[in-house]
Amino acid sequence: KPSSAASDVYKRQTINRPDQLNALNNKTIEELHQQFEEIKNDKNIKVIIIIGEGDKAFVAGADIKEFANFSKEQGKKLAKNGQDKLFNLIENFSKPVIAAINGFALGGGCELAMACDFILASDDAKFGQPEINVGAIPGAGGSQRMPRFIGKSKAMYAILTGDMIDANEAEKCGLIAKVFSRENFNEEVLKVAHKVASKSTALARLAKETVKSISTGKVNNYFHQYLELVNLWIKNDLKNLFDFSYHTKKINVIFNRVLK
Repeated sequence: KPSSAASDVYKRQTINRPDQLNALNNKTIEELHQQFEEIKNDKNIKVIIIIGEGDKAFVAGADIKEFANFSKEQGKKLAKNGQDKLFNLIENFSKPVIAAINGFALGGGCELAMACDFILASDDAKFGQPEINVGAIPGAGGSQRMPRFIGKSKAMYAILTGDMIDANEAEKCGLIAKVFSRENFNEEVLKVAHKVASKSTALARLAKETVKSISTGKVNNYFHQYLELVNLWIKNDLKNLFDFSYHTKKINVIFNRVLK
């Protein structure tokens, strides 16, 4: 069962199946979905960290034992369930979600990481979409999300060969944001989480939406939304523009009004 630990500003969601290398099954997907739904309305939590239990894997893919004998229809249902209840939920979540990769992130694990806002990894982490090696292709958005991270050519190479990508290469090609040593990994992840949490939650929400607009073709919509925000900001906050404590509170109200 995924475990959850919270501080004053962040929540750590741990995928807790270390004996199965934290492989995703229907039960885990359902439990993670429920936990994210609960976090959604918790105003105290500003950042979510997803990490795998143990030191071997973040998530080493889907639980093959669970769906090995699935029919075609059951397979489709499993993939849709994972997409709708977890991967798309995380990708469109209103609060920043960080993937903390402490080992293997393969198949569904790599897809889960790419659904997050950015990825931090230990220096021994490994990524990949090895589905082709077992007679399948990425079924939870990997073939769509990976090209956005590393470009078509590298994504096609990874998906068609099934080769793994080590942490250093993943950072170079843009799949992950930062690599930290295994020894200091948890400490460094928390530093980043606190840094993100120190910013305006409303600004973070709009930033996520505008970055996503690159892949959805809604750039103009968000540009006009941004202009509306600026106008509101000038009207409401010009005299307090340099009062950070004031405008952080005020801008949350303005952004929430704009984003409704």
